[in-house]
Amino acid sequence: MKKYGFFYVVDVPEYSAALEHDYMKQFYDLDEDVKDELAIRRHNPANKNAYRGYCPGLDDVENTLQYKNLYNIGPHETRGASVESENILEKLRYDCQEPNVWPETGNCTFDKGFKETFQAGFEIRRNIGRAFIRSIARAMNYPNLPALFAEDEFSAMGLRKYPIRKKINSNMYSDFDGTLLRELEHIDSTVTVLSTFNNAGLEILYKNQYRTVPVTGENSFIVNIGKLVDDLIDNKVPAVRHRVAEVDFDRYSITYFLGPQFDADISRSMTGKLTDAGQKYTIFGEWIKDYLGAIELFYY
Repeated sequence: MKKYGFFYVVDVPEYSAALEHDYMKQFYDLDEDVKDELAIRRHNPANKNAYRGYCPGLDDVENTLQYKNLYNIGPHETRGASVESENILEKLRYDCQEPNVWPETGNCTFDKGFKETFQAGFEIRRNIGRAFIRSIARAMNYPNLPALFAEDEFSAMGLRKYPIRKKINSNMYSDFDGTLLRELEHIDSTVTVLSTFNNAGLEILYKNQYRTVPVTGENSFIVNIGKLVDDLIDNKVPAVRHRVAEVDFDRYSITYFLGPQFDADISRSMTGKLTDAGQKYTIFGEWIKDYLGAIELFYY
């Protein structure tokens, strides 16, 4: 992990990548009007959720930087009482508890299987993310690190479909080396648990060159950290820059992000150094307020 910035978790008990992959394909093959019932409020005003739910891909292939569909799942199935406070952070704390929306297709077998499969998949990924945080804490003697992740109000699991592009988008060529990309070059923010379903295309920047990440066995995950977590642990583990090169097939993947709890102090590292985030924010809730506004524009 210190050398390459990512590692594999393999042979996970009671996990079936093939089952998840099959349900994802079935979901994205549903009629658009069925999926639109689950769409976030930007696309469906009847849904009060801003993030948990379905986001259809953009039609403007020529100009968009991201050409993909996304179905976002969180840790909450119910929501508490509404917040009357005018405090922005209190409102955001409430918004972080958006309940999931699940398909209701009339096919009870599919609806039940889809929900149970991805609820279980969410828990598996959450456990992997937390185990990794505990491993860092033990290895680096940071006993206070796990406490920052005791809750995960805004952990998120995104079911992504990247449809075959029928037009070439000039905005998707890499500024680094001119490669045509399916996913732009970027560094994550928190802890990422990634499923690629044996799809090629993922590349990481290593020694100033993008290199292909080998696909793994059937029931496995790739784990990496992002800039925010890297700063919290004094930059002792790299937050690796990565991308997805263009492929000639519909590409499916699942990304799970484990972030600190809402009130976690992200202003100082485990040894008391000011973090980059700490120049503007004190707690994770303050940071996520601005970050979510940015990714809403970026992804949606």
